Amino acid sequence: MQRFHLGFSQNPNLMMDSSSLSPLSLQTQKSPFQNLPEESSPKQTKRSLLSSLMGTNNITSSNLRTPSFEEDNYFVTLLKSSEKKALQDLKKTLLDVTNEKNSPNGEVSMWGIPLLGGDDRADVILLKFLRARDFRVNEALNMITKCLAWRKEFNADTIVEEDLSQFKELEGVIAYMQGYDKEGHPVCYNAYGLFRDKDMYERIFGDEEKLKKFLRWRVQVLERGIRLLHFKPGGVNSLIQVTDLKDMPKRELRVASNHILSLFQDNYPEMVARKIFINVPWYFSMLYSMFSPFLTQRTKSKFVISKEGNAAETLYKFIRPEDIPVQYGGLSLPSDLQNGPPKPASEFTVKGGEKVNIQIEGIEGGATITWDIVVGGWDLEYSAEFVPNAEGSYTIAVEKPRKIGASEEAMHNSFTSKESGKMILSVDNTASRKKKVAAYRYVVRKCATT
Repeated sequence: MQRFHLGFSQNPNLMMDSSSLSPLSLQTQKSPFQNLPEESSPKQTKRSLLSSLMGTNNITSSNLRTPSFEEDNYFVTLLKSSEKKALQDLKKTLLDVTNEKNSPNGEVSMWGIPLLGGDDRADVILLKFLRARDFRVNEALNMITKCLAWRKEFNADTIVEEDLSQFKELEGVIAYMQGYDKEGHPVCYNAYGLFRDKDMYERIFGDEEKLKKFLRWRVQVLERGIRLLHFKPGGVNSLIQVTDLKDMPKRELRVASNHILSLFQDNYPEMVARKIFINVPWYFSMLYSMFSPFLTQRTKSKFVISKEGNAAETLYKFIRPEDIPVQYGGLSLPSDLQNGPPKPASEFTVKGGEKVNIQIEGIEGGATITWDIVVGGWDLEYSAEFVPNAEGSYTIAVEKPRKIGASEEAMHNSFTSKESGKMILSVDNTASRKKKVAAYRYVVRKCATT
């Protein structure tokens, strides 16, 4: 049986419970760096790209009102009386419009759900459109009818099965679904830094026809995520969007981002539970602070702004490390997704001026231990050693102490022991003043008996 110890600074006595792996005690030595002030933000720049990325192009006085409905409430019994009435009125009006067009009820559907069949999944969809229009029935109806027309013209219902292999190089890089957050929402990652390459930009967005094809691929990615939703009261009915702004070409992508967000706003209302912006440049943070007074509380509650270098620390608040891509300080590789649910990882924090020792005890002779460990924005020293139990045996340096750069991804290694002992993974942050979030996981396989 393996036992775990987490040692902080010069304290190897911090025990970890083997079931939850949560610290039972914590004693640390502070670094002189810990209380230094943060750097201030620089100057201002244009705001149009910010507007399009956030989906806030039309900020007017009418947007200043805070909606009076509860976010993500799809239980009809919990709606206010005015909201219940709006839902019933929308159903009646939609039915009248459908009858005028001589369309059977079953044909009025979205994502395979009939909107007029009495299904409570339909209530979820209709409430999304109502909320997007502050429960104004006529405006919600207009939005629905336009969306139905767009889905028919765009062939959105079958786009997931469409062969768009010409964008294979963008899969897992530009926009992709990967994992879930801690509440079960599917997570969609977006990163447009690749388009700083002018040749790549021209190949994807060089003319209107290319842009149209890209939009089809982008909708295909979103529709894959939509298929993961429950569309039922009390279920998971929205996505998480993570947008990486690192190296994003502002001017060149303005037109494309406006097209994408306009299309999503018009046809996928209330499908995003939270928008997390990572690697945010200075001007974005500053402009958001200028915009925020004009946003509703509901809208602001969906935004998370994380400056450069804090991606892992931000994402760990919402997503477990085994579900976070390795490039953002997590443990998830694209190849892992084909092997079923990921093995859970244990999180820990390395404060500025601390050294953490993870001790995995009870390793038998001949057993093989395999581990993954990651620190968000590394920039510290890491090592691994095996310490035999027998007196007089020598400690084995499995991975010699070395400085790991900030952009390094997770460490993956294995070691087969010739004798019983313990593995110690060390993370040394004593030369830094910055707190780091980290995670690790491991598996021990005993030697086969003959």
